[in-house]
Amino acid sequence: MKLGIVGLPNVGKSTLFNSITKAGAPAENYPFCTIDPNVGVVAVPDERIRLLGEMYHSKKVTPAVIEFVDIAGLVKGASKGEGLGNQFLANIRECDAIVHVVRCFEDTNVIHVDGTVDPMRDIETINMELIFADMDVVEKRISKVARTARMDKTAAKELALLQSIMALLESGRPASALELAKDQDDERRMLSEYALLTSKPVIYACNVSEDDLADDGASNAGVTAVRSHAAETGSQAFVISARIEEEISELDEGEKAEYFETLGITESGLDKLIRASYTTLGLMSFLTAGEDETRAWTIRIGTKAPQAAGKVHSDMERGFIKAEVINYKDLLREGSLSAARDKGLVRMEGKDYIVQDGDVCLFRFNV
Repeated sequence: MKLGIVGLPNVGKSTLFNSITKAGAPAENYPFCTIDPNVGVVAVPDERIRLLGEMYHSKKVTPAVIEFVDIAGLVKGASKGEGLGNQFLANIRECDAIVHVVRCFEDTNVIHVDGTVDPMRDIETINMELIFADMDVVEKRISKVARTARMDKTAAKELALLQSIMALLESGRPASALELAKDQDDERRMLSEYALLTSKPVIYACNVSEDDLADDGASNAGVTAVRSHAAETGSQAFVISARIEEEISELDEGEKAEYFETLGITESGLDKLIRASYTTLGLMSFLTAGEDETRAWTIRIGTKAPQAAGKVHSDMERGFIKAEVINYKDLLREGSLSAARDKGLVRMEGKDYIVQDGDVCLFRFNV
């Protein structure tokens, strides 16, 4: 999973990136301090693989990971060359989703590029810059395809799609608003290949002060507005304090629990972000376990056993025979796969089996 982090300058974007990746991107209090795209990889916390790793005495325990890409703050006019953000938009075109950090806190010591804090205005600014950037991509593609559309049916179909997308963008709507019929697989493939920024799902991270964390931003008007907007657009929104997250990142597990209690919270912003990401992208994890390695594998909800096996190795999908499957809770309770087999808890599943979150799988294959 790869997530691109966007936002205006000084909304806490790079501070959040630093805290969740500990990558050390600069986060000084002035616009455009991030002049190179920063990339960090975060392990997805998963108690299941830790416990299974201990049970198997695994030599290696490998969690699922999320890759974060942080780019320079976008400002009004970025698509026309204002600021530095537009130079780096290409770095998030290959991301699976966009994390939009929105400032929902007041602080006279932290400059806002527009002079005042207004979350919905900021969202509109970023959305329009992404739309303008996509219009540039679509316009260039239209110029290329139009040359052959009269003589080529495939090109004509693509041109019609591009014109539909452009009409949406020109009306101020994202490419994700495009409605395609179930049988329009070619159009879906082409839309995916364009890697349009506004076709990606968005997760809104409402950056609040410490005082607003305890009630999860319920008393913050800005957060309420962002949540309402997210609900209307089918997006996820959650509350985070980038500064607090920075402090949490420096604590060990024991200290975190105590600090959470002091703050009146039960989980970190990173945990919220990971959950929102999995929900937004329709993802889950299945597990493999053994003496050599215990590992979590990220797949889309609804993935069948052969395709899940292909995540482990392409040969496993190509030569898939069966999958031995057991829920991780049953395996932990019984203490070993053989004990679980004796109690009939291990199932043999075929090619049509849809893998479930928390399944521990042993794939049988022959190539």
